[in-house]
Amino acid sequence: MISFEDFLMEDDSPIYLQIIRYIKRGIAAGNIRHQEELPSRRVLSAFLGVNPNTIQKAYRVLEEEGLISSHSGAKSCIELDEAKARKVRRQLLEGDTGDWIRSMKQMGVSRQEAIGMMEQMWDL
Repeated sequence: MISFEDFLMEDDSPIYLQIIRYIKRGIAAGNIRHQEELPSRRVLSAFLGVNPNTIQKAYRVLEEEGLISSHSGAKSCIELDEAKARKVRRQLLEGDTGDWIRSMKQMGVSRQEAIGMMEQMWDL
């Protein structure tokens, strides 16, 4: 079962989006695998101290994206193959990298400076 022990509400974005991001990051890192069970909506909402509808919304979005399967009265499980895992990983990286590049541009950092910064950070 997927653990939310290290889940931290990280920003002002809606909690359901943070839950989605947490699960997708777990998939991208290889920590969440095919057929792994998600906590029930009731259990996770009590654990996180949020409304069960918040969990329902997160699970519904993940189901619409084809990343989980949910059945009425049954457990929700991760539905994942290597192609889906690669897609999730790529989407997360493109989003994070895109945000970083936009920030660099807004600060007037040149492409060469940004590449130099990235190379320095890579070696940390």
